[in-house]
Amino acid sequence: MIYKDARYLNLRFMNTNDLNLFEAVAHYGSFTKAAEAMFTVQSNVTTRIKNLEAEFGAPLFTRNNRKVELTPEGEKLMYYSKQLHHILDEAKRSIGTSDVVKGRIKIGFLETMMTLKGPELVNELAAKFPLVDLDFRSAMRDSLISDVLNYKLDAAFIPAPLDLPELEQIRIKDEQVVLVAPAACENLDMLLKNNPLKTIVFDQGCVFRAKLDYWLVSKGIAQYHKTVMNSIEGVVNFIESGIGFSVMPEEIISTFYSNRKIKTFQLPAELGLMTTILVYRKDVPLSPALKAFSSISAGTKSDLVDK
Repeated sequence: MIYKDARYLNLRFMNTNDLNLFEAVAHYGSFTKAAEAMFTVQSNVTTRIKNLEAEFGAPLFTRNNRKVELTPEGEKLMYYSKQLHHILDEAKRSIGTSDVVKGRIKIGFLETMMTLKGPELVNELAAKFPLVDLDFRSAMRDSLISDVLNYKLDAAFIPAPLDLPELEQIRIKDEQVVLVAPAACENLDMLLKNNPLKTIVFDQGCVFRAKLDYWLVSKGIAQYHKTVMNSIEGVVNFIESGIGFSVMPEEIISTFYSNRKIKTFQLPAELGLMTTILVYRKDVPLSPALKAFSSISAGTKSDLVDK
């Protein structure tokens, strides 16, 4: 049928690729980076987003010189876009001839957990679900939470506790956190007598840095020298050189640095135990790929964290 009415000449049918581009812009915070990731040109991304905004009658992004962010209307569309992709995935699995789980998921980690659990997860996922691809991102806890809330990550491993009603939580593991000092340090009293007191820490926002701060405050120490490092190897190297001390997961030290000239000391129970949880948005249905990943991450103990 040929329509001559002008309404039909201007009618535009949205397709899933428009939503893929929309999600890419939200994830990368940039039209240019989204275009590169989606193997297209920026002008195409800009046009498709403008068409979406015209179709929904609302701005989907706020734009400035530094980054692009979702508007409240954009966040609503993201919710429905995720649901639509989930429904399409389910339809393909139900109607198609194959029940193979496939897809790409974006997962956030603390660097320490990436070092310990990342390779294990990748290997197990590749063995059980070879068509599931992973995009890993290492960042601080608050940044990971923000990226999950803003749909930039499908899920993230973070330290508990967390009290956000928008996020579901799965307990993954408990681990010991210890104070790590140079090998010459005989005891903590000796360590605290150093003047000036020197620590080796990660960037602001690091959970291990916060634990170190709490411990020192409990000892009546508020002022001390901080050397900031952005890698586990760097922190260990500086401690071994006698420059200072830090707080790190005991498993990191025993697994990778047991032969180094460093020594560990137990922290009080309230600081020495860290529970890692996997978090994801409650309002977005779990894709088959994310279901597969979460089942592997939690093993047979896929328990929701008590709220």
